[in-house]
Amino acid sequence: MNYRKLGKTGWSVSEISLGTWQVGGGWGKPFDDKLANRIIHAAIDRGINFIDTADVYDGGLSEAAVGKALRESTERIYIATKCGRQIQPHVNEGYTPEKLRAFVEASLRNTGLETIDLIQLHCPPTPVYRRDEIFGLFEKLKEEGKIHAMGVSLETVDEALAAMKYEIVSSIQVIFNMFRLKPSETLFSHPDIDKFGIIARVPLASGLLTGKLTADTIFSKEDHRLFNRQGEAFDKGETFSGVDYEKGLIAVQKLKEIFHGKESLAAWAIRWVLMFPEVSTVIPGASKIDQVISNVNASGLPEISSKDMDAVRKIYDKYFKADIHQLW
Repeated sequence: MNYRKLGKTGWSVSEISLGTWQVGGGWGKPFDDKLANRIIHAAIDRGINFIDTADVYDGGLSEAAVGKALRESTERIYIATKCGRQIQPHVNEGYTPEKLRAFVEASLRNTGLETIDLIQLHCPPTPVYRRDEIFGLFEKLKEEGKIHAMGVSLETVDEALAAMKYEIVSSIQVIFNMFRLKPSETLFSHPDIDKFGIIARVPLASGLLTGKLTADTIFSKEDHRLFNRQGEAFDKGETFSGVDYEKGLIAVQKLKEIFHGKESLAAWAIRWVLMFPEVSTVIPGASKIDQVISNVNASGLPEISSKDMDAVRKIYDKYFKADIHQLW
């Protein structure tokens, strides 16, 4: 495993980490505590020392599973969780320091931790990024010893730029993958980017970039890949990175012509993210131990040539840029 600095925290984190949205089953399946525990330990055993969760993942069960595995481990593991998505309706006016404090304290109880390493706002409405009292709360929580650092998980580059104005913000969690190139053209060129840990989420575009999905793939009614393609439930950029599914399948075939051989497209998609030195860590999810192993092995793949990097960009420009580039 290779390690990279997470911005101003100074932490050395595994460049491949673990996202836990689906760690106990995911995609609408019942949560399996034993499976979650095995997956998390498999990740730790392979050098992963950064685990990302959220209070809304499986109603807090993911958070609890992460905390349990951490207490069972002797390794120094950095835990990142998120708060805010429990606010319904999910609007700017619903965000108050009092509510967010309560969420953080609930996460401390749920994980069994005395201090949360990294607490992140969980894709709040855009106006929240301009509210001093919200970020001031996390300054207070840090002074109280309830958090070590604070970051933001967000939808748009403009939201990232707004959040970066606050000294308390140490990390930016943003969707970045072969089908979402905008951060590399804007956010990564910010003059102070080295002060912020970049956490690349949704690296496989909700499974599209595994190369395993087809026009005949059936998604369950609880799967956001079925019901949220147009943003019916939450920001459509979270589902297949906002790209049209059928067009995405065509683009995947083009990518397979570039990245052929024994290694999976998923592994190359993760390796592609790591080609950007601004990225501190990438957090693919895993619902099986072999997915953890595959994700970790991507770190050891050869560097992608400039020719192939350019070919990926041309596919993005041809199939997606006009549709999505201005949205996120």
